[in-house]
Amino acid sequence: MSIKSLIINPGSTSTKIGAFEDETLLFDKTLRHPTEEIAKYASIIDQKDFRKKIILDTLKEDNCDIHSFDVIVGRGGLLKPIEGGTYAVSDELLADLKKGVQGQHASNLGGILAREIGDEIGVPSYIVDPVVVDELTDQARLSGMPELPRRSIFHALNQKAVARRYAKEHGKRYEDLNLIVIHMGGGVSVGAHSHGKVIDVNNILDGEGCFSPERAGTVPAGDLVKMCFSGKYTQKEIYKKICGNGGFNGYLGTNDARVVEQMVKDGNAKAKLVQDAFYYQIAKDAGAMATVLEGKVDQIILTGGIAYNPYTREVLEKKIGFIAPITVYPGEDELLALAQGALRVMNGEEEAKVY
Repeated sequence: MSIKSLIINPGSTSTKIGAFEDETLLFDKTLRHPTEEIAKYASIIDQKDFRKKIILDTLKEDNCDIHSFDVIVGRGGLLKPIEGGTYAVSDELLADLKKGVQGQHASNLGGILAREIGDEIGVPSYIVDPVVVDELTDQARLSGMPELPRRSIFHALNQKAVARRYAKEHGKRYEDLNLIVIHMGGGVSVGAHSHGKVIDVNNILDGEGCFSPERAGTVPAGDLVKMCFSGKYTQKEIYKKICGNGGFNGYLGTNDARVVEQMVKDGNAKAKLVQDAFYYQIAKDAGAMATVLEGKVDQIILTGGIAYNPYTREVLEKKIGFIAPITVYPGEDELLALAQGALRVMNGEEEAKVY
Protein backbone atom coordinates (compact mmCIF):
# COMPACT_ATOMS: atom_id res chain seq x y z
CA MET A 1 0.00 0.00 0.00
CA SER A 2 1.40 3.38 -1.01
CA ILE A 3 2.02 6.18 1.48
CA LYS A 4 1.01 9.74 0.71
CA SER A 5 3.03 12.50 2.38
CA LEU A 6 2.77 16.27 2.61
CA ILE A 7 6.17 17.98 2.83
CA ILE A 8 6.61 21.47 4.29
CA ASN A 9 9.91 23.33 3.86
CA PRO A 10 9.76 26.95 5.09
CA GLY A 11 12.34 29.51 3.98
CA SER A 12 12.79 33.15 4.96
CA THR A 13 10.48 34.53 2.24
CA SER A 14 8.80 31.41 0.89
CA THR A 15 7.34 28.06 1.89
CA LYS A 16 7.92 25.08 -0.39
CA ILE A 17 5.37 22.30 -0.21
CA GLY A 18 5.21 18.98 -1.98
CA ALA A 19 2.89 15.99 -2.14
CA PHE A 20 4.37 12.53 -2.68
CA GLU A 21 2.98 9.06 -3.20
CA ASP A 22 5.86 6.98 -1.89
CA GLU A 23 8.81 8.59 -3.75
CA THR A 24 6.73 9.86 -6.67
CA LEU A 25 6.15 13.61 -6.68
CA LEU A 26 2.47 14.42 -7.25
CA PHE A 27 2.99 18.19 -7.19
CA ASP A 28 5.11 20.86 -5.62
CA LYS A 29 4.60 24.58 -5.09
CA THR A 30 6.74 27.46 -3.89
CA LEU A 31 4.53 29.84 -1.96
CA ARG A 32 6.12 33.30 -2.03
CA HIS A 33 5.79 35.67 0.94
CA PRO A 34 6.41 39.35 0.13
CA THR A 35 8.94 41.00 2.44
CA GLU A 36 6.36 43.57 3.54
CA GLU A 37 4.02 40.74 4.59
CA ILE A 38 6.72 38.94 6.58
CA ALA A 39 7.72 42.25 8.20
CA LYS A 40 4.32 42.43 9.92
CA TYR A 41 5.35 39.67 12.30
CA ALA A 42 7.60 40.33 15.28
CA SER A 43 9.09 36.82 15.32
CA ILE A 44 9.38 33.67 13.24
CA ILE A 45 6.85 31.81 15.40
CA ASP A 46 4.31 34.59 14.87
CA GLN A 47 4.24 33.64 11.16
CA LYS A 48 2.84 30.15 11.89
CA ASP A 49 -0.87 30.82 11.32
CA PHE A 50 -0.18 33.01 8.28
CA ARG A 51 1.89 30.28 6.59
CA LYS A 52 -0.49 27.50 7.64
CA LYS A 53 -3.46 29.28 6.06
CA ILE A 54 -1.58 29.74 2.77
CA ILE A 55 -0.64 26.03 2.73
CA LEU A 56 -4.18 24.85 3.42
CA ASP A 57 -5.70 27.35 0.97
CA THR A 58 -3.30 26.22 -1.76
CA LEU A 59 -4.17 22.56 -1.21
CA LYS A 60 -7.86 23.41 -1.35
CA GLU A 61 -7.46 25.41 -4.58
CA ASP A 62 -5.71 22.40 -6.12
CA ASN A 63 -8.54 20.10 -4.99
CA CYS A 64 -6.15 18.21 -2.73
CA ASP A 65 -7.91 16.77 0.30
CA ILE A 66 -5.76 17.36 3.39
CA HIS A 67 -7.24 14.19 4.90
CA SER A 68 -5.75 12.11 2.07
CA PHE A 69 -2.26 12.33 3.58
CA ASP A 70 -0.81 9.54 5.71
CA VAL A 71 2.05 11.60 7.15
CA ILE A 72 3.18 15.24 7.39
CA VAL A 73 6.90 16.02 7.21
CA GLY A 74 8.54 19.33 8.08
CA ARG A 75 12.04 20.67 7.58
CA GLY A 76 13.93 20.46 10.86
CA GLY A 77 15.11 23.68 12.49
CA LEU A 78 17.74 24.94 14.92
CA LEU A 79 17.24 22.33 17.63
CA LYS A 80 19.83 21.10 20.10
CA PRO A 81 22.52 18.91 18.48
CA ILE A 82 21.14 15.48 17.51
CA GLU A 83 22.31 12.51 15.46
CA GLY A 84 20.97 12.08 11.95
CA GLY A 85 17.67 10.39 11.21
CA THR A 86 13.92 10.85 11.19
CA TYR A 87 12.36 12.22 14.38
CA ALA A 88 8.73 12.23 15.46
CA VAL A 89 7.67 15.76 16.40
CA SER A 90 7.30 15.12 20.12
CA ASP A 91 6.17 17.68 22.68
CA GLU A 92 9.79 18.30 23.71
CA LEU A 93 10.96 18.73 20.11
CA LEU A 94 8.03 21.05 19.41
CA ALA A 95 8.84 23.16 22.47
CA ASP A 96 12.48 23.56 21.39
CA LEU A 97 11.44 24.56 17.86
CA LYS A 98 9.18 27.25 19.29
CA LYS A 99 11.86 28.38 21.72
CA GLY A 100 14.59 28.36 19.09
CA VAL A 101 17.22 26.76 21.33
CA GLN A 102 20.01 27.50 18.82
CA GLY A 103 18.37 30.50 17.19
CA GLN A 104 15.29 31.61 15.33
CA HIS A 105 15.07 30.51 11.71
CA ALA A 106 12.19 29.98 9.29
CA SER A 107 13.02 26.25 9.14
CA ASN A 108 11.89 25.99 12.78
CA LEU A 109 8.34 26.38 11.46
CA GLY A 110 8.60 23.14 9.45
CA GLY A 111 8.17 20.80 12.39
CA ILE A 112 5.70 23.12 14.11
CA LEU A 113 3.40 23.22 11.07
CA ALA A 114 3.80 19.48 10.43
CA ARG A 115 2.79 18.65 14.01
CA GLU A 116 -0.21 21.00 14.02
CA ILE A 117 -1.58 19.81 10.67
CA GLY A 118 -0.79 16.16 11.49
CA ASP A 119 -2.63 16.36 14.82
CA GLU A 120 -5.66 17.95 13.16
CA ILE A 121 -6.03 15.10 10.65
CA GLY A 122 -4.82 12.33 12.97
CA VAL A 123 -1.57 11.30 11.25
CA PRO A 124 2.07 11.28 12.43
CA SER A 125 4.45 14.18 11.89
CA TYR A 126 8.22 14.04 11.45
CA ILE A 127 11.34 16.06 10.77
CA VAL A 128 14.38 14.64 8.96
CA ASP A 129 18.12 15.38 9.26
CA PRO A 130 18.01 19.03 10.38
CA VAL A 131 21.04 21.31 9.99
CA VAL A 132 22.02 20.64 13.62
CA VAL A 133 22.81 16.96 13.00
CA ASP A 134 25.91 16.38 15.11
CA GLU A 135 27.81 13.10 14.87
CA LEU A 136 31.31 14.50 15.41
CA THR A 137 33.88 12.37 17.18
CA ASP A 138 35.23 13.65 20.47
CA GLN A 139 38.54 14.46 18.77
CA ALA A 140 36.81 16.55 16.12
CA ARG A 141 35.15 18.75 18.74
CA LEU A 142 38.41 20.16 20.09
CA SER A 143 39.25 23.45 18.40
CA GLY A 144 42.33 24.35 20.40
CA MET A 145 40.43 26.77 22.64
CA PRO A 146 38.39 25.11 25.41
CA GLU A 147 35.81 27.91 25.39
CA LEU A 148 35.13 27.39 21.67
CA PRO A 149 34.32 23.75 20.85
CA ARG A 150 33.72 22.96 17.18
CA ARG A 151 30.07 22.59 16.26
CA SER A 152 28.34 20.62 13.52
CA ILE A 153 25.94 22.78 11.52
CA PHE A 154 25.80 21.89 7.82
CA HIS A 155 23.66 20.75 4.88
CA ALA A 156 22.79 17.52 6.70
CA LEU A 157 19.55 16.80 4.81
CA ASN A 158 21.10 16.85 1.35
CA GLN A 159 24.45 15.35 2.38
CA LYS A 160 22.72 12.36 3.98
CA ALA A 161 20.24 12.03 1.10
CA VAL A 162 22.90 11.86 -1.65
CA ALA A 163 25.02 9.50 0.45
CA ARG A 164 22.06 7.13 0.81
CA ARG A 165 21.25 7.55 -2.89
CA TYR A 166 24.78 6.56 -3.88
CA ALA A 167 24.66 3.52 -1.60
CA LYS A 168 21.28 2.40 -2.95
CA GLU A 169 22.30 2.83 -6.60
CA HIS A 170 25.35 0.65 -5.98
CA GLY A 171 23.59 -2.05 -3.99
CA LYS A 172 25.31 -1.16 -0.74
CA ARG A 173 24.34 0.12 2.70
CA TYR A 174 25.15 3.70 3.65
CA GLU A 175 26.31 2.27 6.98
CA ASP A 176 28.98 0.19 5.22
CA LEU A 177 30.64 3.05 3.30
CA ASN A 178 33.22 5.77 3.83
CA LEU A 179 32.32 8.85 1.77
CA ILE A 180 33.38 12.46 1.36
CA VAL A 181 30.34 14.57 0.47
CA ILE A 182 30.82 18.12 -0.79
CA HIS A 183 27.72 20.33 -0.87
CA MET A 184 28.28 23.53 -2.87
CA GLY A 185 25.61 26.21 -2.66
CA GLY A 186 25.45 29.60 -0.93
CA GLY A 187 27.56 27.85 1.70
CA VAL A 188 29.90 24.92 1.17
CA SER A 189 30.07 21.95 3.55
CA VAL A 190 32.59 19.12 3.24
CA GLY A 191 31.68 16.09 5.33
CA ALA A 192 33.47 12.86 6.24
CA HIS A 193 30.82 10.10 6.32
CA SER A 194 32.04 7.02 8.13
CA HIS A 195 29.66 4.06 8.24
CA GLY A 196 26.50 6.17 8.37
CA LYS A 197 27.82 8.97 10.60
CA VAL A 198 29.20 12.38 9.62
CA ILE A 199 32.18 12.25 11.94
CA ASP A 200 33.67 15.58 10.84
CA VAL A 201 32.35 18.54 8.86
CA ASN A 202 32.84 22.30 8.75
CA ASN A 203 30.35 24.56 10.54
CA ILE A 204 28.84 26.54 7.66
CA LEU A 205 26.76 28.82 9.88
CA ASP A 206 29.57 30.59 11.70
CA GLY A 207 32.32 30.61 9.10
CA GLU A 208 34.53 27.52 9.05
CA GLY A 209 36.27 25.75 6.21
CA CYS A 210 36.48 26.93 2.61
CA PHE A 211 34.94 30.22 1.53
CA SER A 212 31.78 30.09 -0.58
CA PRO A 213 29.54 32.40 -2.61
CA GLU A 214 28.28 34.08 0.58
CA ARG A 215 30.53 33.00 3.44
CA ALA A 216 34.08 33.87 4.38
CA GLY A 217 35.01 30.47 5.78
CA THR A 218 38.05 30.20 8.04
CA VAL A 219 39.87 33.54 8.13
CA PRO A 220 43.10 34.64 9.93
CA ALA A 221 42.02 34.63 13.58
CA GLY A 222 44.41 37.27 14.87
CA ASP A 223 43.51 39.74 12.15
CA LEU A 224 39.82 39.07 12.75
CA VAL A 225 40.27 39.89 16.44
CA LYS A 226 41.96 43.18 15.51
CA MET A 227 39.14 44.00 13.11
CA CYS A 228 36.54 43.29 15.80
CA PHE A 229 38.22 45.72 18.22
CA SER A 230 39.16 48.37 15.67
CA GLY A 231 36.06 50.41 16.43
CA LYS A 232 35.20 50.52 12.73
CA TYR A 233 32.53 47.82 12.80
CA THR A 234 29.62 46.71 14.96
CA GLN A 235 29.22 43.07 15.96
CA LYS A 236 26.41 42.75 13.41
CA GLU A 237 28.61 44.17 10.63
CA ILE A 238 31.45 41.78 11.45
CA TYR A 239 29.11 38.81 11.44
CA LYS A 240 27.70 39.91 8.08
CA LYS A 241 31.23 39.93 6.67
CA ILE A 242 31.62 36.34 7.82
CA CYS A 243 28.19 35.09 6.79
CA GLY A 244 26.45 36.91 3.94
CA ASN A 245 29.02 39.33 2.53
CA GLY A 246 32.02 37.00 2.49
CA GLY A 247 33.40 34.82 -0.29
CA PHE A 248 32.29 35.67 -3.82
CA ASN A 249 30.18 38.52 -2.44
CA GLY A 250 33.17 40.06 -0.71
CA TYR A 251 35.58 39.76 -3.63
CA LEU A 252 33.30 40.18 -6.63
CA GLY A 253 30.03 41.67 -5.39
CA THR A 254 27.89 38.70 -6.42
CA ASN A 255 26.84 35.44 -4.76
CA ASP A 256 25.89 33.83 -8.08
CA ALA A 257 28.46 31.26 -9.19
CA ARG A 258 27.03 31.43 -12.71
CA VAL A 259 27.82 35.14 -12.88
CA VAL A 260 31.35 34.44 -11.67
CA GLU A 261 31.76 31.74 -14.32
CA GLN A 262 30.69 34.22 -17.01
CA MET A 263 33.12 36.83 -15.65
CA VAL A 264 35.89 34.27 -15.99
CA LYS A 265 34.86 33.48 -19.56
CA ASP A 266 34.88 37.21 -20.32
CA GLY A 267 38.51 37.40 -19.24
CA ASN A 268 38.14 38.91 -15.78
CA ALA A 269 41.45 38.04 -14.10
CA LYS A 270 40.23 38.75 -10.56
CA ALA A 271 37.20 36.50 -11.04
CA LYS A 272 39.50 33.75 -12.32
CA LEU A 273 41.70 34.06 -9.24
CA VAL A 274 38.70 33.94 -6.88
CA GLN A 275 37.20 30.94 -8.68
CA ASP A 276 40.54 29.10 -8.62
CA ALA A 277 40.93 29.84 -4.89
CA PHE A 278 37.38 28.62 -4.26
CA TYR A 279 38.09 25.18 -5.76
CA TYR A 280 41.55 25.14 -4.16
CA GLN A 281 40.04 25.57 -0.70
CA ILE A 282 37.35 22.94 -1.33
CA ALA A 283 40.07 20.49 -2.41
CA LYS A 284 42.08 21.25 0.76
CA ASP A 285 39.04 20.51 2.92
CA ALA A 286 38.36 17.28 1.02
CA GLY A 287 41.99 16.25 1.56
CA ALA A 288 41.58 16.89 5.28
CA MET A 289 38.48 14.70 5.37
CA ALA A 290 40.40 11.95 3.57
CA THR A 291 42.86 11.92 6.48
CA VAL A 292 39.92 11.81 8.93
CA LEU A 293 38.84 8.63 7.12
CA GLU A 294 42.45 7.37 7.23
CA GLY A 295 42.63 7.27 3.43
CA LYS A 296 39.85 4.68 3.19
CA VAL A 297 37.41 6.58 0.96
CA ASP A 298 34.96 4.64 -1.21
CA GLN A 299 33.60 7.65 -3.13
CA ILE A 300 33.56 11.44 -3.27
CA ILE A 301 30.13 12.95 -3.96
CA LEU A 302 29.67 16.46 -5.36
CA THR A 303 26.25 18.04 -4.84
CA GLY A 304 24.46 21.39 -4.54
CA GLY A 305 23.76 24.00 -7.20
CA ILE A 306 27.40 24.62 -8.17
CA ALA A 307 27.76 20.93 -9.06
CA TYR A 308 25.66 21.64 -12.19
CA ASN A 309 28.73 23.35 -13.72
CA PRO A 310 30.77 20.70 -15.61
CA TYR A 311 33.93 22.66 -14.79
CA THR A 312 33.36 21.91 -11.10
CA ARG A 313 33.85 18.20 -11.63
CA GLU A 314 36.68 18.76 -14.08
CA VAL A 315 38.78 20.88 -11.73
CA LEU A 316 38.04 18.86 -8.59
CA GLU A 317 38.84 15.57 -10.32
CA LYS A 318 42.29 16.98 -11.09
CA LYS A 319 42.81 18.03 -7.48
CA ILE A 320 41.21 15.23 -5.45
CA GLY A 321 40.45 12.42 -7.93
CA PHE A 322 43.47 10.54 -6.59
CA ILE A 323 41.64 10.10 -3.27
CA ALA A 324 38.60 8.25 -4.66
CA PRO A 325 36.29 8.21 -7.70
CA ILE A 326 33.84 11.09 -7.98
CA THR A 327 30.04 10.98 -8.41
CA VAL A 328 28.00 14.11 -9.12
CA TYR A 329 24.42 14.63 -7.94
CA PRO A 330 23.80 18.29 -8.82
CA GLY A 331 21.27 20.45 -6.99
CA GLU A 332 19.41 19.46 -3.86
CA ASP A 333 16.00 17.79 -3.76
CA GLU A 334 15.04 18.62 -0.19
CA LEU A 335 11.35 17.78 -0.61
CA LEU A 336 12.18 14.26 -1.82
CA ALA A 337 14.80 13.81 0.92
CA LEU A 338 12.19 14.71 3.56
CA ALA A 339 9.66 12.33 2.00
CA GLN A 340 12.22 9.51 1.91
CA GLY A 341 13.05 10.02 5.58
CA ALA A 342 9.42 9.58 6.57
CA LEU A 343 9.00 6.61 4.22
CA ARG A 344 11.85 4.72 5.85
CA VAL A 345 9.99 4.95 9.15
CA MET A 346 6.49 4.35 7.75
CA ASN A 347 7.72 1.26 5.86
CA GLY A 348 9.50 -0.13 8.91
CA GLU A 349 13.00 0.19 7.42
CA GLU A 350 14.11 2.15 10.48
CA GLU A 351 12.60 3.39 13.71
CA ALA A 352 11.75 7.01 14.33
CA LYS A 353 14.28 8.52 16.71
CA VAL A 354 13.31 10.14 19.98
CA TYR A 355 14.39 13.73 20.56
